[in-house]
Amino acid sequence: MAKQKPVPVIDLFAGPGGLGEGFSSLINENGERRFDLRTSIEKDPVAHRTLSLRALFRAFPKGRVPDCYYDYARGRITRQQLFEHPDVPEEARKAASEARNAELGKIPPEEVDGWIESALEGADEWVLIGGPPCQAYSIVGRSRRTREALVDFEKDEKHFLYREYLRIIQQFRPSVFVMENVKGMLSSRHGGTRIFDRILSDLSAPADGLSYQIRSFVVPGEGDTLKPMDFVIESERFGVPQSRHRVILFGIRSDLAGKTPELREKPHRFVIQPSQNLVTVAQVLNDLPPLRSHLSREPDSTDAWLSAVREAARSLSGWKCVGRAQVAEMMTAAAESASKHLFCGGRFVEETGGECLLSRKHEAWYLNRRLNGFLQHETRSHMRTDIHRYLFASSYAKAFKFSPKLAEFPPCLLPDHGNVADEDVPFKDRFRVQVAGLPSSTVVAHIAKDGHYFIHHDPSQCRSLTVREAARLQTFPDDYYFEGNRTEQYTQVGNAVPPWLARKIATVVLDFLTASRRQRPLQRWHRP
Repeated sequence: MAKQKPVPVIDLFAGPGGLGEGFSSLINENGERRFDLRTSIEKDPVAHRTLSLRALFRAFPKGRVPDCYYDYARGRITRQQLFEHPDVPEEARKAASEARNAELGKIPPEEVDGWIESALEGADEWVLIGGPPCQAYSIVGRSRRTREALVDFEKDEKHFLYREYLRIIQQFRPSVFVMENVKGMLSSRHGGTRIFDRILSDLSAPADGLSYQIRSFVVPGEGDTLKPMDFVIESERFGVPQSRHRVILFGIRSDLAGKTPELREKPHRFVIQPSQNLVTVAQVLNDLPPLRSHLSREPDSTDAWLSAVREAARSLSGWKCVGRAQVAEMMTAAAESASKHLFCGGRFVEETGGECLLSRKHEAWYLNRRLNGFLQHETRSHMRTDIHRYLFASSYAKAFKFSPKLAEFPPCLLPDHGNVADEDVPFKDRFRVQVAGLPSSTVVAHIAKDGHYFIHHDPSQCRSLTVREAARLQTFPDDYYFEGNRTEQYTQVGNAVPPWLARKIATVVLDFLTASRRQRPLQRWHRP
């Protein structure tokens, strides 16, 4: 039997590369990749640097990444020294060719087409992946736009960035496409019509003589048998330690779908299978070294931080709650344990953490023994008042197994806003603990602005999540390095598709392509 070459993949609006990482992670029994990520296009220059760095990492067989990569990730050499290192000349060239920094819709389409045509090398069987930027579809984003004139909202070009995705489909006829976006896409309207209906119509029949069967990755069937919500994937059901709900479309070229009877005869085969158990915050974060936060707006030191933690217990004054004594006991115990946390972390942390609670599969996914530590595990600076709130909220969550809303806060800890007690005030859970025994809430790009929605479940640490902890919840492997400053790193993590989920999606795509090959001779296609 002829050796099956890896299936080419083109990634549009790639962000830091979560979808591509999942597809690239599939290997056969010989350790060979089943998918070959040929081109990733991303407009943000910092995310592009992350993409190209990961492309360099993937250019080597699993387990044979040279030491210079780890030297760079740990901060021992510069990026320039890495890409000019004698151990990586060919791989550095390949990485530069794979990761492209360009804004789709703004760059001349001929240039984009040239990259893709060169990458595909005439392949007929290939996969297009990616998700157009989602601000215009976001429910929160739309609520913030109510202050703008309606005409400005109607003009928002982000509504139609999917058209560049559509143009690539029209030009290059991928065998399969995978398109990801926020759940708000289902209810967003433009010109009085639902954008989702328009997108489905366009993707189903992108050009004369070209059509696609649009399927769900979680509900069997296609076309009129599916409702909009059937396209929503609830990530926590599939081994992701995060309640992230996203719309993901599975497009199959109609000629291939029609020649693959398994799609009709065994539709349940082509959906991703739920995990038996939820993966929790504590399971994923427990082995990371415990850290203290930095103090902001005053001189920072371990003693000053400990004093802030210890004085937090006084914030319960005037608080009447049935569980007051239990929360006070938790806060006191946490303040005593806090004295063990003398370190704020850094770009590379060699200290060991707690017991590893990961399943065997997740341990193999996350951990890389060659790191001998943890990357990008460094705390933010927090105001003294916020440390008090974090200690209370995390102690409350530990006691009652859910994060308190502002209505449950002691009066002394309420934010200094005149309307905080108003029933109509949004974001009543603006201080949100990621509860140990549950998947986290959705990790979003807002984590770059402040950590109030992402409070660590361990009360003794009194802090928000580090970049590495957020990346763990997003299922990025520990050797995945995010370029840029810390704010830019958080933004990349929050905007990504969880690679673990992407891997499950890739498994379904590969299963379909394997089934379809048995029904047709493989041909080479050339763009007209």
